[in-house]
Amino acid sequence: MGQPLRIGLVGAGAISPAYLDTLTSLDGLELVAVADLVPARARAVLERVPTARVLEVGELLAAADVELVLNLTVPRAHAPVALQAIAEGKMVYGEKPLAATAPAAAEVVSAAERASLPLGCAPDTVLGTGIQTARKAIDDGQIGTPISATATMVTPGHEAWHPNPDFYYQPGGGPLLDMGPYYLSALVTMLGPVVRVSGAASRMRAERVIGSGPRRGEVIPVLVDTHVTGVLEHQGGVLSTILMSFDAVGSRASRIEVHGDRASLAVPDPNLFDGDVALRRLGGTGWEILPVSAGYLGAGRGYGIADLAAAGSARPPRASAMLAYHVLEVMERLLESGDSGGRLAVHSTVERPEPVPLQELPKRAG
Repeated sequence: MGQPLRIGLVGAGAISPAYLDTLTSLDGLELVAVADLVPARARAVLERVPTARVLEVGELLAAADVELVLNLTVPRAHAPVALQAIAEGKMVYGEKPLAATAPAAAEVVSAAERASLPLGCAPDTVLGTGIQTARKAIDDGQIGTPISATATMVTPGHEAWHPNPDFYYQPGGGPLLDMGPYYLSALVTMLGPVVRVSGAASRMRAERVIGSGPRRGEVIPVLVDTHVTGVLEHQGGVLSTILMSFDAVGSRASRIEVHGDRASLAVPDPNLFDGDVALRRLGGTGWEILPVSAGYLGAGRGYGIADLAAAGSARPPRASAMLAYHVLEVMERLLESGDSGGRLAVHSTVERPEPVPLQELPKRAG
């Protein structure tokens, strides 16, 4: 990969330690600066990376030695920070969603294209061995012709464990926008883009009670639908059924299943990078675990940055902004369909990212 990619981190909140694990372990990445609106959080990063500098956000975005801005701010700040970084000539990799709305995400994508700058976005879990091994099984014809898929995420709600769960129940929250990017990114990676959606949604309760932390027992309002279901029509005809809920207790169903005319495939949790992929063949007697055959071994949050760095100008990053933008529009259209009761077209599209051959990225010595 040549010289390490020099990275400036904006936003040192709860997700940042997972990214720091990757930034400090891979040979091709180097964290050189960090900024956060809470200076103590930025300074805490220096315990992991003492060579990094603590800067103000504007200073970091303009710093000459920062080549890529890792944008881990809150969702409403994703687009403003990305646009300012692009204006300063920086590559950007951000947490999901790419922006708070699809129109804002489109603006970020257009700005990066005009500046000829690579732009990546989480989730990069699709680059791990779990989803990539499943994709290879599909691409190799092991399930025959793909017919349908199911994606299921069921939980009674994050207020049971999260000390400040308000944002999950405010506009921009809800189970689909919270967890949907993992499931939809996996479905698009395996089966291709979505062209139409049909959705329905409901809201079981008008209030939730915080179950942990200093605000335990506090009642918060629910302003969004908390149970979303729908059908996604993929280009080529595959139908995916999706269920995202903060209202139900749990599910024994596989997180994702893909069905073909010759076999069915059980796909591991798309919020993780690995996990067993199981296949049940037509006429077979049970499920068989497939050997790991594709993806980045030992991957973690931030491998999408390493993939972007390795791509250079040869190909788009696999955890691309276009994939994130398409997924965001699919989710918004699904929610609109739930409100209107209609079957709605998805206007954006995206090429399936290139598959990831089975490989291990170079690790830093020591």
